[in-house]
Amino acid sequence: MFAQPIPGRTTAAAEGEVVVLLIGMRINHFRGVHHWLPVFTGMLRMLRELGRNKDRGLLGHVLLSGSPRTYYVVQYWESKEKLYAYAAAPDMFHRKAWAMINRKEKKSRQHVGLWHETYIVPEGGYEAIYADMPVYGLAAATGSLPIEGRGRRAADRLAHRSPVK
Repeated sequence: MFAQPIPGRTTAAAEGEVVVLLIGMRINHFRGVHHWLPVFTGMLRMLRELGRNKDRGLLGHVLLSGSPRTYYVVQYWESKEKLYAYAAAPDMFHRKAWAMINRKEKKSRQHVGLWHETYIVPEGGYEAIYADMPVYGLAAATGSLPIEGRGRRAADRLAHRSPVK
């Protein structure tokens, strides 16, 4: 079933700081499937784990492929503290996966590359617009609202500040 587009223009309902993690892999040698397939399936396992444990802080994610060799995930987190806590939690799969990767690192490195980038974006440092799209990206993670709620121009949306609480 495909998500239905929302007619017109919308924006993300994000408030405050936005934490974005880009994490991915590159298949360096396709024939080393026993090296890169566990990395690929491990990321899917972590996403399922986080989906079952909403209190861990993952708000949403988008799986993407840059080419037949590169796969990555854009993740939106509630806070950098929750991201760090998940990464270090001994009861979560991420810690086990890194231990496995570090044990196999020298042999696996030639078959699969890994990378991640983390961005902590302060309020007023991000904006989003979606035209005739289903909820996607930041809006899927934080909610969607009509563009008028944040301003019709990118400059207005970038200047948006949450009401003082």
